[in-house]
Amino acid sequence: MADQRPAPIFVADSVGLDFLNTLATPLDIEVEWLGSGEGLILWLLQADLVPPEVVADLRRRAVAGEFDAVAAQARKLREWFRGFVKAYKGKPLKPRVLQELEPLNRVLIRDEEFGRIVARETVRKRPTKGDGDQAPVSGLAWSRQRRWRSPDALLLPIAQAMAQLVYEEDFQYVKACEGHRCTLMFVDRTRGRARRWPPKPGRRPSLRLRRRRATAWRPGGHSASTSSVAIQRPSGDQGVTYIAFPCARYWKSL
Repeated sequence: MADQRPAPIFVADSVGLDFLNTLATPLDIEVEWLGSGEGLILWLLQADLVPPEVVADLRRRAVAGEFDAVAAQARKLREWFRGFVKAYKGKPLKPRVLQELEPLNRVLIRDEEFGRIVARETVRKRPTKGDGDQAPVSGLAWSRQRRWRSPDALLLPIAQAMAQLVYEEDFQYVKACEGHRCTLMFVDRTRGRARRWPPKPGRRPSLRLRRRRATAWRPGGHSASTSSVAIQRPSGDQGVTYIAFPCARYWKSL
């Protein structure tokens, strides 16, 4: 049977919160995007957290059921982090919360990220002070890489995204959607910090989000009689997934 779930949702303007949104209620039915190892891999690829060649290599080396086990760990980590975010959203984080982040730190210390010098893809040039001639800049660059020893390593970029949410974002502006039964979370980056619903899809303010390879989607209409996640594909828009959200009628006024 074909997978009837909509494409993963990326509207939080924070990868760490997008991870929480992998379990959401975009309509009347709760949708789990990490229900299996394949679901986890799909989300990681669309979030640009794991290169496709790494996934291919891990597939060759993994044993049966290994990715499903990692997905179960990811769900457990997600629900722990959801409790933390819900407890502290709307207020600045204080140093005293550090002890509560120990489960996250235990994952982070397993990381084998390292840096190395590599060839620069494009050698930039800069003008000299003299006649305006272009002087070449180094053809070398610094690249951060990671050792992917086993499928368990798929948790590492997720943990890093969660950590970045904690130390980079002001938790005063971490919010939950106020739409009826909508469970999405997001960072409010509007000037007045008065947003009540996630940013309207297609108007993502973050370059990081615009670079994602996630399937494009927009909210459609909502019917009170809908009892399952509806995927609408209007004629002429093949390949674009439209998702009906309970709060979509509010987004039209944003």
